[in-house]
Amino acid sequence: MDQQRARRRSRIGLAFIAPFGVLFTLTLIVPILYAAYLSLFQERLVGGNVFVGLANYGKLFQDPQFWDGVWRVVRFTLVQVPIMLVLAMALALALDSRRLHGARFLRASIFLPYAVPAIVSTLMWGFLLGVKYGLFGSLNEAAGTDLDPFTPGTTLISIGVMVTWAFTGFNMLIFYSALKAVPRELYEAAAIDGAGEFQVVRAIKLPALRGSLVVTVIFSIIGTFQMFNEPQILPSMVANSGVTTFYTPNLYAYHLAFTGSQQGYAAALALVMAALTIAVAYAVQVRGLRNASSQ
Repeated sequence: MDQQRARRRSRIGLAFIAPFGVLFTLTLIVPILYAAYLSLFQERLVGGNVFVGLANYGKLFQDPQFWDGVWRVVRFTLVQVPIMLVLAMALALALDSRRLHGARFLRASIFLPYAVPAIVSTLMWGFLLGVKYGLFGSLNEAAGTDLDPFTPGTTLISIGVMVTWAFTGFNMLIFYSALKAVPRELYEAAAIDGAGEFQVVRAIKLPALRGSLVVTVIFSIIGTFQMFNEPQILPSMVANSGVTTFYTPNLYAYHLAFTGSQQGYAAALALVMAALTIAVAYAVQVRGLRNASSQ
């Protein structure tokens, strides 16, 4: 009787997870397997697709354009992600302090940029920062200056402004949710002991954010490693931006697949970038959880 009940429960559980399993297989597992299959072939003018084994991977690791895009994304991540997360954390702490008027309105306003589609956000910032039109164009005319946020040396900084504007609110909500989970009794006990606001932040609130900080760092790394929309759209809006077809790995894979007709090489690039992203995210997770558990 107990075995029949266990089997019945098992069948019910499988029935509940079956829709997710089917969608997960069709939208993730199958595309990965197909990309792995494509990466073993090379497109040639004569003979069509030719099986080359791991030659695409060997070529990729010696491709200076690929590594140029990778290092650019790494530099972007090392600068933009800390700035964005510190800003998001500061906003979450300010909202949780209960000293701001209109906290609900501010919370919704800060999160609102995340709801704007990335393409619309890029177009908006492109018009805003462009020197031919928008804010900087007007400032240059009024002050007689020649400031251009989209020169080859400053385009990555401008993209960082766009990404920070779009995703700070999302990370702020994660931090804010973690702060709301802290029992209010801890604050009351700290107040009775004479702790000031800064001491409460340092001793209670910041330690409560360690777990959510690991999550936001992982999400941010995955997002920056997949950067595509901004460098794809900006060259059509501004001249001399310095954005090339290999500006980021995702942009390079796109041009290889849809402009250069090198689907096999693009598939190999996509799989290598996925492996790099997983490795970095896993290292951050292991290190972050280890530090959180040791404190």
